[in-house]
Amino acid sequence: MSKDSTSLLFDSFAALLEYPASEMTEQAGRLLEQLTPLSPESAEALEKFVRKLDQLSLEKMRELFTTTFDMQPVCYPYLGYQLFGESYKRGAFMAQLNEAYHGVGYSAVQELPDNLAVVLRFIGLDATNRQDEFCQALINDGIMPALEKMLKVFGEESENPYFGLLSALQLFLVRTPEKELSHD
Repeated sequence: MSKDSTSLLFDSFAALLEYPASEMTEQAGRLLEQLTPLSPESAEALEKFVRKLDQLSLEKMRELFTTTFDMQPVCYPYLGYQLFGESYKRGAFMAQLNEAYHGVGYSAVQELPDNLAVVLRFIGLDATNRQDEFCQALINDGIMPALEKMLKVFGEESENPYFGLLSALQLFLVRTPEKELSHD
């Protein structure tokens, strides 16, 4: 499987939604550069995230990540939880994800299969996978409604940089048709 530019964008969003690493600022800057010509609205939202990254140390970003997504989080980064809560439907959803992952040799490794970063990496495997009916349903009926719920918990004027990142992802998915991105 070879990565196209869209696959790399999905990977970049996924990387920024994982526990912050030392290269996070550089990754965010590269994503901003790539998004600017493709989706100006998404780039504008991401710019808020990038500006905040420039102001915070890695330690502060890690603390912010933990309070945003992990320990008594503002926002759970798990699609199944956002869509179904802690019900049997979430378990069925995760089993479906695992089956789809297994079918293409992908693994959630040590994370739950419905983690947003894991799902984004799966969708970004390649253009064929991304255009598959399952992935299209996952984007439209999974990621999009989950992102909407996740963004609501922040509030419109949130200062949390992850609000900017999630907003950028949502705008990227809404405003950037696949055909525009797969011209490689």
